[in-house]
Amino acid sequence: MRISVTVFLTDETIAPTRLARELEQRGFAGLYLPEHTHIPVERTSPYPAGGELPPEYGRTLDPFVALGQAAAVTERLGLGTGITLVAQHDPIDLAKQIATLDHLSGGRFTLGLGFGWNVEEAADHGVEWRTRRELVRDRMALMRALWSETPTGYEGPFGSVRASFAYPKPVQRPRGPVAGQIAGSVIGPRTLVGGAAGPKLFADICAYADGWLPIGGRGLGESLPRLRAEWADAGRDPASLQVVPYAVHPTPGKLAHYADLGIEEVVVQLPPTGEAEVLRALDGYAEYF
Repeated sequence: MRISVTVFLTDETIAPTRLARELEQRGFAGLYLPEHTHIPVERTSPYPAGGELPPEYGRTLDPFVALGQAAAVTERLGLGTGITLVAQHDPIDLAKQIATLDHLSGGRFTLGLGFGWNVEEAADHGVEWRTRRELVRDRMALMRALWSETPTGYEGPFGSVRASFAYPKPVQRPRGPVAGQIAGSVIGPRTLVGGAAGPKLFADICAYADGWLPIGGRGLGESLPRLRAEWADAGRDPASLQVVPYAVHPTPGKLAHYADLGIEEVVVQLPPTGEAEVLRALDGYAEYF
C-alpha cells in the first residue's frame, strides 16, 4: 500500500521544500495540501470536526505555490490537493494552474476537490451555497474543454469559454468513457472528490472523477460497495475506481482493513508544526513501510 501524507503547511510550519525532500528520501508516495483562502472572523459555519477552529486554517499556504516548490526539489513524489475548493476559483485560471503544475512535475499531480464547509468563506468568493455542487460540476466541464487536445468551447449554466488555444496540457491522458451529464472521457490529472458518502457525492464521482477521497476513512466497509455499484451502473470500468482514505491516523489494523477492501493508497495526517516535530512524526510512520 502506498503511504502519502497531508499537512496544513503555514507560515509557521516546516517549509514545503524541506518536507518534500524528506518524504521522497523516506519512500512516501505523495504530499497532499489543503486549501483555505481566508477565514472570516465573523463566522457561523461550525467547524466540521467540532470545537474551536484550529489556527492553521487561517494561515494555510496556497497549495499550488507550495506544491510547485515541492515539485522543483523532487522527482518521484506525488503532488495533490486535499482539497481544492473549485467553486472559489475562476475556472480558466484554475485550469491553467493545474495544467502547468502537472506539466512541470511530469504528470505527478492529483486534483483532490471538494465543496467546502465554510459558508462565509465561499460567500466572499461570490458562491451561492445551495448551488455549489452544480457550480463545481460546471467548472470541471469547462476546465476539461480547455484541457482537450483540440480547441473546444463550452457553454454551461454558470460559465462559458470559447474554443481556445490553451497550453500546456496536463500530462495525464484521457480516461473514460464517462456516462451521465458530462459526456466524453475524463481529461486532465487524476481527480478525486472529497466528502461524506451519499448519493449526491457518488453521482459527482461517477460523472467526472477517478474516485473518492473519504476524509478519515470511516465506514468504508458499508459505503464502498454502494459506490462501486453506482460506478458500474454509470458505465465506468470497475477496475479503474480509486478510493484514497484521507487525513487518516493509521494503525496496523486500519491499514490491513483498507488492504482487504482493495485500497492501494492512504493519506496519513501530519501535525501542522515545525521541522523537528514533523520529522518525528515521519519517523513514527516508518513502521508502515
